[in-house]
Amino acid sequence: MPRISRNQVMENNKDHIISYFLNADRRTYTLDDTNRIMEELKDCQVILKTTKLSDFQMFLIKNEILSFFEIELPRRTTSRFVFGEPSVYELAVGINKKSYLSHYSAVYLHNLTNNLPKKIFTNVEQAVKYRYSPYDPDELEQKNIDLAFSRPMRETNQIAELKIDASNKYKIYMLNGKNHGQVGVGEIDINGISLPITTIERTLIDIVVRPNYAGGVNEVLYAFTEAKGKISVNKLLSVLNKMNFIYPYYQLIGFYLEKAGYPESTLKLFKQYEIKYNFYLTYQMKDKEFSERWRVYYPKGF
Repeated sequence: MPRISRNQVMENNKDHIISYFLNADRRTYTLDDTNRIMEELKDCQVILKTTKLSDFQMFLIKNEILSFFEIELPRRTTSRFVFGEPSVYELAVGINKKSYLSHYSAVYLHNLTNNLPKKIFTNVEQAVKYRYSPYDPDELEQKNIDLAFSRPMRETNQIAELKIDASNKYKIYMLNGKNHGQVGVGEIDINGISLPITTIERTLIDIVVRPNYAGGVNEVLYAFTEAKGKISVNKLLSVLNKMNFIYPYYQLIGFYLEKAGYPESTLKLFKQYEIKYNFYLTYQMKDKEFSERWRVYYPKGF
């Protein structure tokens, strides 16, 4: 009796192979992932020990178990094997390990906007740094704040491009934010897959800090308005305190809460903070107005 080929064994056990992917907690895979899966299936005697990775991958593609995507990174192209129809968000967070969805993507997924952003935002926190900072709390001066906010907001140039099909093209902004120990990072279920994402409270903080990553200050205000009844302001302030910013972003948060119509009892929670500096709602504003209560400059007519 002739010996069964490696490919024939995979054909015979095709249902077992499909079942593996059906029961997995993800739908996107790297080259290394497919090698690991192949070894697991060998151990389970679903495929032969002599099966080569190229043969295994070819079998998966030929039988339409997995499909193949390319993602254009700033300096190179990376690829992913996908099972079924994963969301663009799963593909985005799969680019970098330990990344999570943030900013406008989190705003959208928490139902805080009516827009459908084509820009996807992920964040990977930097390693903890122990070095002198020119913005040490004892050294913060009004002239330095004025200078920093007279300039454009710094924006990442780490942008990937992903084409799902002819009508679905996305830019993925791969942020490399300050290390906050992933405070305020949770999970969200998207089509049965759990993905890491900033909580609604952390999301509001992030977009206050970087409004351009959420469509601008008007979108930030809309998000605060939509967040009524969905957030705990006490929890938001707890996350803010743990993030330990040097700049007084609590002034901006209080300003947004007031503009969004939150009750005075909520605004009184900000009495714990000392307001020492004039601050800015966003960067490089030309025509400004000033809130005496929060000592915040904001765009005229906002």
